[in-house]
Amino acid sequence: MVSARDGMPGSTGDGDRFSVTVRPWPEPGIVVVAVAGELDHDTAEPLHVALEEAIAAGAQRILVDCSVLLFCDSTGLNVLLRARLAAKETGARVELAALRPQVARMLAITGAGAVFPRYASIGEALAEPAPDPDSGPPQAPEPGRE
Repeated sequence: MVSARDGMPGSTGDGDRFSVTVRPWPEPGIVVVAVAGELDHDTAEPLHVALEEAIAAGAQRILVDCSVLLFCDSTGLNVLLRARLAAKETGARVELAALRPQVARMLAITGAGAVFPRYASIGEALAEPAPDPDSGPPQAPEPGRE
């Protein structure tokens, strides 16, 4: 899906600041997009490309693994929101997993968290069946608010 960087298939990004790794899951229609580092204006393009390619390839569930995403600014948020809309047009979903407190807070402050299915971990997301597109997104408790 995403071009290789530094000899690592399925990965791309801005070296030490940000990386994206795309892993098709053995279950058909699921793609895990792992993001790491700082997602901002200067680093957002690889994520945009990865999400766009996953949607174009027919993925029905695109799980964004945020477990090592340290920062996300408005540009990164817009990439996720645009991908959500593009996926919705094809009947697919963009889902977020393992949000770190600072990223979860940004989603809460902007209200954007309410439009994404969210899970405490990738394992939890993969253990559940694909959500019904007509139901509201599942909400993992925000860190520190259980």
